[in-house]
Amino acid sequence: MTALLELEDVEARYGPVHVLHGVSLAVAEGTVVTVLGPNGAGKTTTLRAVSGTVRRSGRIVFNGKTLDGTGPDGTARLGIAHVPEGRGTFSELTVWENLRLGAYTRRGSIKADVQRVLEYFPWLSDRRGQQAGTLSGGEQQMLALARAFVQRPKLLLLDEPSLGLAPVLVTEIFRIVRELNEKEGLSVLVVEQNAHIALQAAQWGYVLEAGKIVLAGTSQELQDDASIRRSYLGY
Repeated sequence: MTALLELEDVEARYGPVHVLHGVSLAVAEGTVVTVLGPNGAGKTTTLRAVSGTVRRSGRIVFNGKTLDGTGPDGTARLGIAHVPEGRGTFSELTVWENLRLGAYTRRGSIKADVQRVLEYFPWLSDRRGQQAGTLSGGEQQMLALARAFVQRPKLLLLDEPSLGLAPVLVTEIFRIVRELNEKEGLSVLVVEQNAHIALQAAQWGYVLEAGKIVLAGTSQELQDDASIRRSYLGY
């Protein structure tokens, strides 16, 4: 498969704090890839390095284009949608206004795209005028995903979608992600603490520890290895 996204020897830091130490990974076109690891391993920073929201070095190539010096706006225009940890909705805006913001990089009518998104999140139709901040945590997470899908990205960066949510909502979110991947060919790079559900959704996984990739393999290989499950995956 052709690699849609490639990271090669990527370093990243926050001021003097060096977080990523030569991270290399790839996301093949049309696949779901997960990055697992303990808190503080650098998982969120890996996504931020791709979207250009953290100081980085090394080589990042997306859809054949090197992202050196490309910031968040530029990566969004290239077709990368980033759903950050903590939902990232605009709480003071309505549901409809949040959805419209998902298309800020595009021109023309978004009516067809909104209709398509509502097929996955039908409840949003009845909440169009509701202020996003009054939604439940799970609803805000789904609104953040819906807004990203309106962008029609080639690649979705998804950071800790299960954080603080009930298991039934986590299952639903990953079901929708799998469906978009299978039906529409959406490529996904997901960071997740819940290793079990992430590996069920993904075809390939990486384990990050102290800013370095320590393991990589198919999701089945990572799930089948008892020592890997004990040491890195927590189940």
